[in-house]
Amino acid sequence: MQRPPAPNRTPPDHKGVLIAAVLMMTGGWFGLYQVVIQMPPLAFWRWVFFFLLFLAVTGTALPFVRFLNIRFTPPPYEVASGGVILRQSIWFGLYAVACAWLLIPRVLNVPVAFFLALSFIVIEVYLRLRERAEDVEV
Repeated sequence: MQRPPAPNRTPPDHKGVLIAAVLMMTGGWFGLYQVVIQMPPLAFWRWVFFFLLFLAVTGTALPFVRFLNIRFTPPPYEVASGGVILRQSIWFGLYAVACAWLLIPRVLNVPVAFFLALSFIVIEVYLRLRERAEDVEV
C-alpha cells in the first residue's frame, strides 16, 4: 500500500527568488571577473569589487539557503518565505564582503572571522524566533 504524496510545502515566491539568484550569481561573478582581470586597482574599482562580490556570494548562497530551509523546517511550521531566504543569503554576502574588507589592513584572522560569523548567526536566530512567535500569536 502506497502513501499519498506529501503536500507541496514550498511557497510560490521561491521561483522568483531562484530567478533572482541566477541573475545575481551570473552578473556578480562575471562582473567580478572583469574587474579583477581588466581594471586598475583604483579606489572606484575597489568599491565596485565589493559590490560585485556581495552580489556574487549572495546569489550563490541563495539556492543552498533555500534547500536548507526546506529540508530542515519541521512540519508544524511553514517554510520560510522568499524574503527570509533572501535575508539569510544576504548575511553570507555581507560576511564575505566584511572578511574581504578586513583583509585589506590585514586584520582578519580566525577568531575575528569566527566571532563575525557568530554575530550574524545570533542576529538571524533572534529574527527567526521573533517571526515564529508573531506567527503563533496571530
